[in-house]
Amino acid sequence: MTEAQATIHRLKELLRIEKDEDYAQYQRKMLHSSIDERRQKGVTWYPVQLINRYISTGDRYTLELDRTSHLEQNHAFQVGAIASVFSGHGEDADAVSGVISYVRKDKIRVVLNSEVPDWLKDGKLGVNLLFDEGGYREMQKALKEVHGAETGRLADLREILYGAKQASFKKGFDFQSINLNEGQNNALTQIFNAKDVAIIHGPPGTGKTTTLVNAIKEVVKTEKQVLVCAQSNAAVDLLVEKLDSLGIEVLRIGHPARLTPEVIENSLDVKISKHPFFKELKDIRKRADEYRKMGQKYKRNFGYEERMQRKLVMQEARMLKNDANRIESQITEDLIDQTQVVACTLIGSTHRLLQGRTFKSVFIDEASQALEPACWIAIQKAYRVIMAGDHLQLPPTIKSREAAKDGLANTLFEKAIGNIEESVMLETQYRMHPDIMKFSGDYFYDGKLKTAEEVLLREEVNEIDHFLFIDTAGCGFHEKVNKETLSTYNEEEADLLIKHVVNNLTPEKSVGIIAPYKAQIELLKDLVMKNPSFDAVRDQISINTVDAFQGQERDVIYIGLTRSNEQNEIGFLKEYRRMNVAMTRAKTQLVIIGDSATLGRDAFYNSVIDYANEVGGYRSAFEFLDY
Repeated sequence: MTEAQATIHRLKELLRIEKDEDYAQYQRKMLHSSIDERRQKGVTWYPVQLINRYISTGDRYTLELDRTSHLEQNHAFQVGAIASVFSGHGEDADAVSGVISYVRKDKIRVVLNSEVPDWLKDGKLGVNLLFDEGGYREMQKALKEVHGAETGRLADLREILYGAKQASFKKGFDFQSINLNEGQNNALTQIFNAKDVAIIHGPPGTGKTTTLVNAIKEVVKTEKQVLVCAQSNAAVDLLVEKLDSLGIEVLRIGHPARLTPEVIENSLDVKISKHPFFKELKDIRKRADEYRKMGQKYKRNFGYEERMQRKLVMQEARMLKNDANRIESQITEDLIDQTQVVACTLIGSTHRLLQGRTFKSVFIDEASQALEPACWIAIQKAYRVIMAGDHLQLPPTIKSREAAKDGLANTLFEKAIGNIEESVMLETQYRMHPDIMKFSGDYFYDGKLKTAEEVLLREEVNEIDHFLFIDTAGCGFHEKVNKETLSTYNEEEADLLIKHVVNNLTPEKSVGIIAPYKAQIELLKDLVMKNPSFDAVRDQISINTVDAFQGQERDVIYIGLTRSNEQNEIGFLKEYRRMNVAMTRAKTQLVIIGDSATLGRDAFYNSVIDYANEVGGYRSAFEFLDY
């Protein structure tokens, strides 16, 4: 057993620990709890009222449901999650699963995986959040294959990515595009010359996605088809949107409820519906359904002839269904044969349509945010792998502290970038004013980041503090904890932040507000909704956690650090990579509000405050309390 195989073996155990913890958290919220208890934990809506049902993308039934009471209770439902709609008349027996396509405080849409049940008309409905173990099952399966590979391409890639073998590169190819800068051209050169692995390190604002899209565009000129993956649906959709705009034929695989409207036309379901054979497929399915209903129809007198008649009718229904499956298989094979890029999430690459298919190259974006086992699912299908990401931004989301501490948090991208000397880091950033860039550039990227000339030319007419730290120390601002969600919030800090936004708001600027805790996010959203000063510009303001802002940018970013206590406890503000993401979303101005008395004992935040003072951006909150 090689050292890499031993690590993979250990990884299987860590993934099991992670799944057990994830399921345990689900059990604590769901199982052995009453509907009222689950409702309070945010994993059940009950009662809900059916407002509408219709056939949506891909001929799938969608239910639109309204929460009719308990609107004040927070919930854990989110777009893309798996849920079940159940009947309060018999919850265990009557339930249908689906994927959440839309959710707000009092409204939810669920795209069903099956037909609409008859009991919907009986009322007394509810929605449960479900635990999805399918992803864990596929990751374990992939790790088993990677561990067991003794020879062949998968074994080679395993040893190369773990540093036991050296990655090979061709020589002589030098890519030069006038649309890309020197670093981006170096990245493309690396991708074209790589025989095994290419690593692209893209710090904030350096055009990682642009580089990756251009690389894919060039590679499909010589390779018939490539596989493009990412950890999240949002990242996959962004790549699909950009590739489609370049005229590249892209097939987006994934549940329609998880896709953005901009890429729905590229989805498998929509492309099937536009195929020349689809009308025939739909007609056959309709006839099969009619025969099935005819066979299931209740008859008062049921003798031998009726049984034989039912048998023949059900047999015809099965034959028609088999015909429909055969035609659908022909359509999907035709679609995938015609496409240049197959795009999906890492877990989505287990789709039946990709079973048994191999690709010369697989591109993995967001590789630094992906669990290693998920990456191996896609790598199994390819001869070589191109990974892009930034291990100094958001890490993977891991539920088990034990698994994270013992190595599950260490991504394949991070291992590879340490083992492959030829990795390329993009160094020119196109987003931030130099004063905003410099702190992260020095602290996280060894001072290697430089600002593009067009950003330097984008100077403000009115002078502003591009990097501003407003210190609330001594103001009597104190954090509190929501008793139900155990999330931290700070009312006085939220008030100050919103007042500062109001007094500096201009119609032409987009504003992002970031806070580390959900309770603070909800408080800030409520203040913005109630304040009439935002009536004309409310659509220009985004309020969310750091994770939701990954990959995004705004003209102005506010960060409310929330923590203010005498114990100097800062919780997961210690996850400095998250702060790196938050601080690098701003184009022209970054405003950080926090309590130096609480934060100052931490070396990182002390450095942030020192830097603000250095660039003339340190202010006391007392200066703004009379707003």
